[in-house]
Amino acid sequence: MNIFRLTGDLSHLAAIIILLLKIWKTRSCAGISGKSQVLFALVFTTRYLDLLTSFISLYNTTMKIIYIGCAYATVYLICAKFKATYDGNHDTFRVEFLVVPVGGLAFLVNHDFSPLEILWTFSIYLESVAILPQLFMISKTGEAETITTHYLFFLGLYRALYLINWIWRFYFEGFFDMIAIVAGVVQTILYCDFFYFAERKEAESASLSAKEECSGRLLEGDRRGGGVAVDTSDSPQPHPPPPPPLLLLLPFRQRKMPETESDWELAGCTVF
Repeated sequence: MNIFRLTGDLSHLAAIIILLLKIWKTRSCAGISGKSQVLFALVFTTRYLDLLTSFISLYNTTMKIIYIGCAYATVYLICAKFKATYDGNHDTFRVEFLVVPVGGLAFLVNHDFSPLEILWTFSIYLESVAILPQLFMISKTGEAETITTHYLFFLGLYRALYLINWIWRFYFEGFFDMIAIVAGVVQTILYCDFFYFAERKEAESASLSAKEECSGRLLEGDRRGGGVAVDTSDSPQPHPPPPPPLLLLLPFRQRKMPETESDWELAGCTVF
């Protein structure tokens, strides 16, 4: 086993654990496609039937059991335990449009026309498109939670690492599996398309937020008397202007004129 296959397996396992922890901690499966998870459970079931017929290694057997167990645990949480939080109104992808063509292709294009080989080939083809209901659900709602994005990221990383694994095995072991490589390329393209969509949505959201903030500042400036409102709470405030000269004369205006000669003398004026 090379490092690319090992890290690919760990990335796949990380994606599954992230999804399970998200559902369990939030007690909700909102934003998660139950149809995609059912398809993944079907993928692992049909692929790992060789557990009943052969033993390759302890690592191989352990990882297969973990994948199958986690897949059905996810389906149970979505379809039974937290069914009330499942968003079935947006999870409307017609999975029969995937399962039927993939099943027919598995019968037509395979390495050996035997039950286990046809089921293995079916699982490879189905895994490449099993994420489509999830991507379709995200495109309908127009948003993806951070945890869901992390889940899809690690799934995409798993497929990309497995492609490098196939290239490594071709150059250093002389092993080449066209079915697995083509299916892996298709699956990787789907994940890349999702991340392009997510990046574009994030850029549009940032642009919209900036426009709304600018509009709000302009409206606030108009309300205050024109111009863009600027926050000057942290800037030094100028001293108030000095009072106009008329205010300085106000006390003198309030004085009474002297009425008698004694008053004039007290005021310091000479009376002629």
